[in-house]
Amino acid sequence: MSDAVLMQVLATARHIVEAGPICDSCLGSAFGRLGHGWSNEDRGRALRLLLDLDGVRGVQGQCWICQGAFDEVNVWAERARARVDEVEFQTYLFAVRPTLHWQEAEALLVDRFRLAQAEPQKHAWNRTVGKAFEALVGRGTVDFEDPDVKLTVDLEAGRVDVQIASLYLYGRYRKLARGIPQTHWPCRRCRGRGCEICGGTGKQYLESVEELAAGPFVRAARGSGAILHGSGREDIDARMLGTGRPFVLEILEPRVRSIDPEALGHEANDATKGKVEVSALRFVRRGVVRLVKDTPAEKTYRAVVEFDTPVSEDGLRDALTSLVGVIEQRTPRRVAHRRADLVRSRRVHSVSGQLRGDRMAEIELRTDGGLYVKELVSGDEGRTEPSLAGRLGTRARVTELDVLDIAVPDLPARSTTMDSRSRLA
Repeated sequence: MSDAVLMQVLATARHIVEAGPICDSCLGSAFGRLGHGWSNEDRGRALRLLLDLDGVRGVQGQCWICQGAFDEVNVWAERARARVDEVEFQTYLFAVRPTLHWQEAEALLVDRFRLAQAEPQKHAWNRTVGKAFEALVGRGTVDFEDPDVKLTVDLEAGRVDVQIASLYLYGRYRKLARGIPQTHWPCRRCRGRGCEICGGTGKQYLESVEELAAGPFVRAARGSGAILHGSGREDIDARMLGTGRPFVLEILEPRVRSIDPEALGHEANDATKGKVEVSALRFVRRGVVRLVKDTPAEKTYRAVVEFDTPVSEDGLRDALTSLVGVIEQRTPRRVAHRRADLVRSRRVHSVSGQLRGDRMAEIELRTDGGLYVKELVSGDEGRTEPSLAGRLGTRARVTELDVLDIAVPDLPARSTTMDSRSRLA
Protein backbone atom coordinates (compact mmCIF):
# COMPACT_ATOMS: atom_id res chain seq x y z
CA MET A 1 0.00 0.00 0.00
CA SER A 2 1.50 3.35 -1.03
CA ASP A 3 1.86 6.25 1.39
CA ALA A 4 -0.80 8.19 -0.52
CA VAL A 5 -3.31 5.35 -0.26
CA LEU A 6 -2.52 4.90 3.44
CA MET A 7 -3.09 8.59 4.13
CA GLN A 8 -6.42 8.46 2.29
CA VAL A 9 -7.47 5.37 4.27
CA LEU A 10 -6.57 7.03 7.57
CA ALA A 11 -8.45 10.20 6.60
CA THR A 12 -11.58 8.20 5.74
CA ALA A 13 -11.25 6.08 8.91
CA ARG A 14 -11.01 9.29 10.97
CA HIS A 15 -14.28 10.58 9.53
CA ILE A 16 -15.94 7.21 10.22
CA VAL A 17 -14.93 6.94 13.88
CA GLU A 18 -15.88 10.56 14.49
CA ALA A 19 -19.33 10.00 12.93
CA GLY A 20 -20.48 7.57 15.63
CA PRO A 21 -19.47 4.56 17.74
CA ILE A 22 -18.21 1.72 15.58
CA CYS A 23 -16.63 -1.63 16.49
CA ASP A 24 -13.25 -2.77 15.15
CA SER A 25 -14.86 -5.41 12.88
CA CYS A 26 -17.20 -2.95 11.16
CA LEU A 27 -14.39 -0.40 10.86
CA GLY A 28 -12.11 -3.02 9.32
CA SER A 29 -14.85 -4.15 6.94
CA ALA A 30 -14.96 -0.64 5.50
CA PHE A 31 -11.50 -1.38 4.03
CA GLY A 32 -11.82 -5.15 3.83
CA ARG A 33 -10.57 -5.48 0.26
CA LEU A 34 -7.27 -3.80 1.09
CA GLY A 35 -4.39 -5.98 2.22
CA HIS A 36 -4.25 -9.73 2.78
CA GLY A 37 -3.93 -12.00 5.78
CA TRP A 38 -5.76 -9.67 8.18
CA SER A 39 -9.12 -10.21 9.82
CA ASN A 40 -11.41 -7.20 9.71
CA GLU A 41 -11.18 -6.97 13.48
CA ASP A 42 -7.37 -6.80 13.30
CA ARG A 43 -7.56 -4.29 10.46
CA GLY A 44 -9.97 -2.09 12.42
CA ARG A 45 -7.87 -2.37 15.57
CA ALA A 46 -4.73 -1.29 13.67
CA LEU A 47 -6.51 1.70 12.14
CA ARG A 48 -7.84 2.74 15.52
CA LEU A 49 -4.34 2.51 17.01
CA LEU A 50 -2.90 4.74 14.29
CA LEU A 51 -5.72 7.23 14.79
CA ASP A 52 -5.20 7.13 18.55
CA LEU A 53 -1.53 7.98 18.06
CA ASP A 54 -2.70 10.99 16.05
CA GLY A 55 -4.99 12.07 18.87
CA VAL A 56 -8.26 10.85 17.33
CA ARG A 57 -10.34 9.14 20.02
CA GLY A 58 -13.62 8.58 18.20
CA VAL A 59 -17.10 8.18 19.68
CA GLN A 60 -17.61 5.60 22.42
CA GLY A 61 -20.62 3.29 22.74
CA GLN A 62 -22.32 0.37 21.01
CA CYS A 63 -21.54 0.07 17.32
CA TRP A 64 -24.22 1.94 15.40
CA ILE A 65 -23.96 -0.43 12.44
CA CYS A 66 -23.99 -4.05 13.72
CA GLN A 67 -25.35 -3.07 17.17
CA GLY A 68 -22.98 -5.46 18.91
CA ALA A 69 -23.45 -8.47 16.60
CA PHE A 70 -19.72 -8.97 16.20
CA ASP A 71 -19.34 -8.94 20.00
CA GLU A 72 -21.76 -11.89 20.19
CA VAL A 73 -20.02 -14.14 17.67
CA ASN A 74 -19.06 -16.70 20.32
CA VAL A 75 -22.62 -16.75 21.67
CA TRP A 76 -24.00 -17.55 18.23
CA ALA A 77 -21.26 -20.10 17.59
CA GLU A 78 -22.27 -21.93 20.77
CA ARG A 79 -25.94 -21.86 19.79
CA ALA A 80 -25.02 -23.30 16.41
CA ARG A 81 -22.92 -26.01 18.03
CA ALA A 82 -25.86 -27.01 20.20
CA ARG A 83 -28.10 -27.32 17.13
CA VAL A 84 -25.76 -29.83 15.46
CA ASP A 85 -24.55 -31.56 18.59
CA GLU A 86 -25.91 -34.94 17.41
CA VAL A 87 -25.41 -34.43 13.68
CA GLU A 88 -22.52 -36.03 11.80
CA PHE A 89 -20.93 -33.69 9.30
CA GLN A 90 -17.62 -33.09 7.64
CA THR A 91 -18.33 -29.79 5.90
CA TYR A 92 -20.40 -26.78 6.88
CA LEU A 93 -21.37 -23.31 5.76
CA PHE A 94 -22.66 -20.31 7.70
CA ALA A 95 -25.11 -17.70 6.48
CA VAL A 96 -26.58 -14.75 8.31
CA ARG A 97 -29.83 -12.83 7.98
CA PRO A 98 -28.86 -9.39 9.29
CA THR A 99 -31.35 -7.17 11.05
CA LEU A 100 -32.99 -4.53 8.90
CA HIS A 101 -31.15 -1.88 10.93
CA TRP A 102 -27.78 -3.49 10.16
CA GLN A 103 -28.50 -3.63 6.42
CA GLU A 104 -29.65 -0.03 6.26
CA ALA A 105 -26.78 1.22 8.44
CA GLU A 106 -24.17 -0.59 6.34
CA ALA A 107 -25.63 0.82 3.13
CA LEU A 108 -25.55 4.31 4.66
CA LEU A 109 -21.92 3.87 5.75
CA VAL A 110 -20.75 2.73 2.30
CA ASP A 111 -22.67 5.48 0.53
CA ARG A 112 -21.78 8.30 2.90
CA PHE A 113 -18.04 7.63 2.91
CA ARG A 114 -17.83 6.25 -0.65
CA LEU A 115 -16.17 3.02 0.46
CA ALA A 116 -15.03 1.39 -2.78
CA GLN A 117 -12.94 -1.21 -0.91
CA ALA A 118 -15.55 -2.28 1.64
CA GLU A 119 -16.29 -5.96 2.22
CA PRO A 120 -19.96 -6.90 2.79
CA GLN A 121 -20.20 -7.22 6.54
CA LYS A 122 -22.30 -10.37 6.46
CA HIS A 123 -19.41 -12.10 4.65
CA ALA A 124 -17.08 -11.06 7.42
CA TRP A 125 -19.59 -12.10 10.09
CA ASN A 126 -20.11 -15.54 8.50
CA ARG A 127 -16.37 -16.10 8.33
CA THR A 128 -15.85 -14.99 11.93
CA VAL A 129 -18.66 -17.07 13.43
CA GLY A 130 -17.57 -20.04 11.29
CA LYS A 131 -14.08 -19.97 12.78
CA ALA A 132 -15.49 -19.74 16.29
CA PHE A 133 -17.90 -22.61 15.54
CA GLU A 134 -15.14 -24.81 14.13
CA ALA A 135 -13.02 -24.19 17.22
CA LEU A 136 -15.92 -25.26 19.44
CA VAL A 137 -16.86 -28.46 17.60
CA GLY A 138 -13.28 -29.43 16.78
CA ARG A 139 -14.16 -30.67 13.31
CA GLY A 140 -15.40 -29.62 9.92
CA THR A 141 -14.25 -27.43 7.07
CA VAL A 142 -16.07 -24.76 5.10
CA ASP A 143 -17.68 -25.87 1.83
CA PHE A 144 -19.32 -23.15 -0.26
CA GLU A 145 -20.73 -25.53 -2.89
CA ASP A 146 -22.23 -28.58 -1.16
CA PRO A 147 -21.91 -28.48 2.65
CA ASP A 148 -23.20 -31.31 4.81
CA VAL A 149 -24.85 -28.74 7.08
CA LYS A 150 -25.78 -25.14 6.45
CA LEU A 151 -26.36 -22.97 9.51
CA THR A 152 -28.25 -19.72 9.09
CA VAL A 153 -28.17 -17.23 11.93
CA ASP A 154 -31.32 -15.11 11.87
CA LEU A 155 -30.41 -12.07 13.91
CA GLU A 156 -33.85 -10.50 13.53
CA ALA A 157 -35.63 -13.62 14.82
CA GLY A 158 -32.90 -14.55 17.29
CA ARG A 159 -32.45 -18.16 16.17
CA VAL A 160 -30.16 -20.56 14.28
CA ASP A 161 -31.74 -22.50 11.43
CA VAL A 162 -30.07 -25.75 10.36
CA GLN A 163 -30.33 -27.33 6.93
CA ILE A 164 -28.88 -30.86 6.73
CA ALA A 165 -27.92 -31.89 3.22
CA SER A 166 -29.46 -35.09 1.90
CA LEU A 167 -27.46 -38.26 1.40
CA TYR A 168 -27.64 -39.77 -2.09
CA LEU A 169 -27.21 -43.46 -2.86
CA TYR A 170 -27.14 -44.83 -6.39
CA GLY A 171 -28.21 -48.39 -7.11
CA ARG A 172 -30.59 -50.64 -9.02
CA TYR A 173 -33.82 -52.21 -7.88
CA ARG A 174 -35.77 -55.25 -9.01
CA LYS A 175 -39.50 -55.41 -8.32
CA LEU A 176 -40.45 -59.06 -8.09
CA ALA A 177 -44.14 -58.71 -7.23
CA ARG A 178 -46.96 -56.99 -9.06
CA GLY A 179 -49.28 -54.41 -7.57
CA ILE A 180 -46.56 -52.23 -6.03
CA PRO A 181 -46.01 -48.62 -7.19
CA GLN A 182 -42.51 -47.20 -7.44
CA THR A 183 -43.09 -44.38 -4.95
CA HIS A 184 -45.45 -43.53 -2.10
CA TRP A 185 -48.91 -42.84 -3.49
CA PRO A 186 -51.30 -40.75 -1.34
CA CYS A 187 -54.96 -41.77 -1.23
CA ARG A 188 -56.85 -40.13 -4.08
CA ARG A 189 -59.82 -39.43 -1.84
CA CYS A 190 -58.17 -37.82 1.19
CA ARG A 191 -54.81 -36.76 -0.30
CA GLY A 192 -52.91 -38.54 2.46
CA ARG A 193 -54.89 -37.33 5.48
CA GLY A 194 -56.56 -40.67 6.14
CA CYS A 195 -60.15 -41.64 5.43
CA GLU A 196 -62.54 -44.61 5.40
CA ILE A 197 -61.56 -45.46 1.80
CA CYS A 198 -57.88 -45.97 2.65
CA GLY A 199 -58.52 -47.34 6.12
CA GLY A 200 -56.88 -44.33 7.74
CA THR A 201 -53.50 -45.02 6.14
CA GLY A 202 -53.55 -42.05 3.80
CA LYS A 203 -52.22 -44.35 1.06
CA GLN A 204 -53.65 -45.52 -2.22
CA TYR A 205 -51.34 -48.55 -1.97
CA LEU A 206 -50.01 -49.88 1.31
CA GLU A 207 -46.50 -50.50 -0.04
CA SER A 208 -44.13 -48.99 -2.58
CA VAL A 209 -40.63 -49.75 -3.82
CA GLU A 210 -39.56 -46.48 -2.22
CA GLU A 211 -40.86 -47.40 1.23
CA LEU A 212 -39.78 -51.04 1.12
CA ALA A 213 -36.23 -50.21 0.06
CA ALA A 214 -35.67 -47.06 2.10
CA GLY A 215 -36.63 -48.22 5.60
CA PRO A 216 -33.25 -49.51 6.84
CA PHE A 217 -31.40 -46.57 5.31
CA VAL A 218 -33.64 -43.95 6.89
CA ARG A 219 -33.40 -45.63 10.29
CA ALA A 220 -29.60 -46.02 10.14
CA ALA A 221 -29.11 -42.42 9.00
CA ARG A 222 -31.73 -41.15 11.46
CA GLY A 223 -33.29 -39.29 8.55
CA SER A 224 -36.72 -37.72 8.29
CA GLY A 225 -37.68 -39.69 5.20
CA ALA A 226 -36.52 -40.67 1.72
CA ILE A 227 -37.29 -40.02 -1.94
CA LEU A 228 -36.64 -42.55 -4.68
CA HIS A 229 -35.60 -40.99 -8.00
CA GLY A 230 -35.88 -43.62 -10.73
CA SER A 231 -34.73 -43.89 -14.34
CA GLY A 232 -38.35 -43.95 -15.46
CA ARG A 233 -40.96 -46.12 -13.75
CA GLU A 234 -42.79 -49.34 -14.51
CA ASP A 235 -46.55 -49.70 -14.21
CA ILE A 236 -47.88 -50.80 -10.84
CA ASP A 237 -48.91 -54.18 -12.24
CA ALA A 238 -45.57 -54.73 -14.02
CA ARG A 239 -42.50 -56.42 -12.61
CA MET A 240 -38.98 -54.99 -12.94
CA LEU A 241 -36.61 -57.91 -13.57
CA GLY A 242 -33.17 -58.40 -15.11
CA THR A 243 -30.40 -56.31 -13.57
CA GLY A 244 -32.95 -53.83 -12.27
CA ARG A 245 -33.85 -50.18 -12.75
CA PRO A 246 -31.24 -47.50 -11.94
CA PHE A 247 -32.29 -45.18 -9.14
CA VAL A 248 -30.99 -42.72 -6.60
CA LEU A 249 -32.27 -42.92 -3.04
CA GLU A 250 -32.25 -39.51 -1.39
CA ILE A 251 -32.21 -39.71 2.41
CA LEU A 252 -33.64 -36.52 3.85
CA GLU A 253 -32.06 -34.72 6.81
CA PRO A 254 -29.68 -37.53 7.85
CA ARG A 255 -28.24 -37.02 11.32
CA VAL A 256 -25.83 -39.91 10.71
CA ARG A 257 -23.78 -40.00 7.51
CA SER A 258 -21.50 -42.96 8.35
CA ILE A 259 -23.82 -45.67 7.06
CA ASP A 260 -22.87 -48.87 5.23
CA PRO A 261 -24.80 -49.05 1.93
CA GLU A 262 -23.95 -52.69 1.22
CA ALA A 263 -24.99 -53.98 4.64
CA LEU A 264 -28.16 -51.90 4.65
CA GLY A 265 -28.99 -53.14 1.16
CA HIS A 266 -28.87 -56.72 2.44
CA GLU A 267 -31.08 -55.71 5.38
CA ALA A 268 -33.60 -54.10 3.03
CA ASN A 269 -33.69 -57.20 0.81
CA ASP A 270 -34.23 -59.50 3.79
CA ALA A 271 -37.07 -57.32 5.06
CA THR A 272 -39.02 -57.06 1.80
CA LYS A 273 -39.79 -60.83 1.68
CA GLY A 274 -39.02 -61.24 -2.01
CA LYS A 275 -40.98 -58.21 -3.19
CA VAL A 276 -38.10 -55.83 -3.91
CA GLU A 277 -34.34 -56.26 -4.24
CA VAL A 278 -31.74 -53.48 -4.28
CA SER A 279 -28.13 -53.86 -5.38
CA ALA A 280 -24.93 -52.03 -6.35
CA LEU A 281 -25.55 -49.27 -3.80
CA ARG A 282 -22.96 -46.55 -3.35
CA PHE A 283 -22.74 -42.88 -2.40
CA VAL A 284 -23.06 -40.33 -5.19
CA ARG A 285 -23.42 -36.59 -5.51
CA ARG A 286 -26.70 -34.75 -5.84
CA GLY A 287 -26.22 -34.15 -9.58
CA VAL A 288 -26.59 -37.88 -10.30
CA VAL A 289 -30.34 -37.54 -9.66
CA ARG A 290 -30.69 -35.49 -12.83
CA LEU A 291 -28.38 -37.82 -14.77
CA VAL A 292 -30.40 -40.87 -13.79
CA LYS A 293 -33.71 -39.23 -14.68
CA ASP A 294 -32.56 -37.67 -17.96
CA THR A 295 -30.20 -40.24 -19.49
CA PRO A 296 -31.98 -41.95 -22.44
CA ALA A 297 -32.29 -45.74 -22.17
CA GLU A 298 -33.58 -48.47 -24.45
CA LYS A 299 -35.79 -50.95 -22.62
CA THR A 300 -36.71 -54.58 -23.16
CA TYR A 301 -40.17 -55.86 -22.23
CA ARG A 302 -41.98 -59.17 -22.08
CA ALA A 303 -45.76 -59.05 -22.39
CA VAL A 304 -48.55 -61.59 -22.32
CA VAL A 305 -51.27 -60.47 -24.73
CA GLU A 306 -54.87 -61.61 -25.13
CA PHE A 307 -56.92 -61.18 -28.31
CA ASP A 308 -60.68 -61.00 -28.80
CA THR A 309 -60.58 -63.25 -31.89
CA PRO A 310 -58.25 -66.07 -32.97
CA VAL A 311 -54.84 -65.09 -34.39
CA SER A 312 -52.55 -67.20 -36.58
CA GLU A 313 -48.78 -67.61 -36.19
CA ASP A 314 -48.17 -66.00 -39.56
CA GLY A 315 -50.53 -63.15 -38.78
CA LEU A 316 -48.84 -62.49 -35.43
CA ARG A 317 -45.36 -62.60 -36.97
CA ASP A 318 -46.27 -60.19 -39.77
CA ALA A 319 -48.03 -57.80 -37.39
CA LEU A 320 -45.08 -57.74 -34.98
CA THR A 321 -42.57 -57.21 -37.79
CA SER A 322 -44.58 -54.23 -39.05
CA LEU A 323 -44.27 -52.49 -35.67
CA VAL A 324 -40.49 -52.08 -35.95
CA GLY A 325 -39.82 -48.41 -36.59
CA VAL A 326 -41.30 -45.13 -35.40
CA ILE A 327 -44.46 -45.16 -33.28
CA GLU A 328 -46.59 -42.04 -32.82
CA GLN A 329 -48.21 -42.01 -29.40
CA ARG A 330 -50.61 -39.49 -28.00
CA THR A 331 -50.56 -39.42 -24.20
CA PRO A 332 -52.56 -42.49 -23.10
CA ARG A 333 -55.96 -41.89 -21.56
CA ARG A 334 -54.96 -43.75 -18.38
CA VAL A 335 -52.19 -41.24 -17.56
CA ALA A 336 -53.71 -38.13 -19.15
CA HIS A 337 -54.60 -36.76 -15.70
CA ARG A 338 -50.89 -36.48 -14.80
CA ARG A 339 -49.14 -36.13 -18.17
CA ALA A 340 -49.24 -33.36 -20.76
CA ASP A 341 -51.46 -34.21 -23.72
CA LEU A 342 -48.78 -34.55 -26.41
CA VAL A 343 -47.95 -36.75 -29.37
CA ARG A 344 -44.56 -38.39 -28.84
CA SER A 345 -42.46 -40.24 -31.39
CA ARG A 346 -40.77 -43.38 -30.06
CA ARG A 347 -39.06 -46.24 -31.83
CA VAL A 348 -39.52 -50.00 -31.61
CA HIS A 349 -36.08 -51.52 -32.27
CA SER A 350 -36.98 -55.20 -32.32
CA VAL A 351 -39.95 -57.42 -31.52
CA SER A 352 -40.66 -61.14 -31.53
CA GLY A 353 -43.36 -63.41 -30.15
CA GLN A 354 -45.19 -66.70 -30.22
CA LEU A 355 -48.73 -67.85 -29.63
CA ARG A 356 -49.89 -69.61 -26.48
CA GLY A 357 -53.11 -70.70 -28.12
CA ASP A 358 -55.06 -68.90 -30.80
CA ARG A 359 -56.12 -66.00 -28.53
CA MET A 360 -53.00 -65.48 -26.44
CA ALA A 361 -49.36 -64.65 -27.21
CA GLU A 362 -46.13 -63.85 -25.43
CA ILE A 363 -44.09 -61.11 -27.06
CA GLU A 364 -40.70 -59.55 -26.34
CA LEU A 365 -39.75 -56.13 -27.62
CA ARG A 366 -36.98 -53.59 -27.32
CA THR A 367 -38.02 -49.94 -27.50
CA ASP A 368 -36.99 -46.38 -26.75
CA GLY A 369 -37.59 -45.30 -23.20
CA GLY A 370 -40.93 -43.56 -22.78
CA LEU A 371 -42.90 -45.78 -25.15
CA TYR A 372 -46.13 -47.05 -23.59
CA VAL A 373 -46.17 -50.79 -24.31
CA LYS A 374 -49.77 -51.43 -23.28
CA GLU A 375 -50.98 -48.83 -25.75
CA LEU A 376 -48.64 -50.17 -28.44
CA VAL A 377 -50.60 -53.40 -28.08
CA SER A 378 -54.13 -52.01 -27.68
CA GLY A 379 -53.91 -48.91 -29.86
CA ASP A 380 -55.68 -46.88 -27.15
CA GLU A 381 -58.63 -46.14 -29.47
CA GLY A 382 -56.38 -44.79 -32.19
CA ARG A 383 -54.11 -42.69 -29.95
CA THR A 384 -51.13 -44.98 -30.76
CA GLU A 385 -50.25 -45.62 -34.42
CA PRO A 386 -49.37 -48.21 -35.53
CA SER A 387 -50.48 -50.75 -32.92
CA LEU A 388 -50.62 -54.53 -32.67
CA ALA A 389 -54.42 -54.49 -32.42
CA GLY A 390 -54.65 -52.29 -35.50
CA ARG A 391 -52.33 -54.53 -37.52
CA LEU A 392 -54.22 -57.68 -36.53
CA GLY A 393 -57.67 -56.19 -36.86
CA THR A 394 -58.80 -57.41 -33.46
CA ARG A 395 -58.84 -56.04 -29.94
CA ALA A 396 -55.71 -56.83 -27.94
CA ARG A 397 -54.70 -56.13 -24.38
CA VAL A 398 -51.69 -56.79 -22.15
CA THR A 399 -52.50 -59.06 -19.21
CA GLU A 400 -48.96 -59.35 -17.84
CA LEU A 401 -45.97 -57.07 -18.34
CA ASP A 402 -42.36 -57.40 -17.22
CA VAL A 403 -39.42 -55.07 -17.78
CA LEU A 404 -36.45 -57.31 -18.59
CA ASP A 405 -33.67 -54.81 -19.19
CA ILE A 406 -32.88 -51.09 -19.03
CA ALA A 407 -29.86 -50.39 -21.21
CA VAL A 408 -28.33 -47.40 -19.49
CA PRO A 409 -24.68 -46.90 -18.45
CA ASP A 410 -24.10 -47.70 -14.80
CA LEU A 411 -23.16 -44.07 -14.27
CA PRO A 412 -22.56 -41.52 -17.03
CA ALA A 413 -19.37 -40.23 -15.36
CA ARG A 414 -17.08 -41.65 -12.72
CA SER A 415 -16.60 -38.17 -11.23
CA THR A 416 -20.22 -38.24 -10.10
CA THR A 417 -19.50 -40.95 -7.53
CA MET A 418 -17.92 -40.45 -4.17
CA ASP A 419 -16.31 -42.66 -1.58
CA SER A 420 -18.39 -43.13 1.55
CA ARG A 421 -15.53 -41.79 3.63
CA SER A 422 -16.02 -38.35 2.07
CA ARG A 423 -19.38 -38.23 3.87
CA LEU A 424 -18.16 -39.33 7.28
CA ALA A 425 -17.67 -36.86 10.07
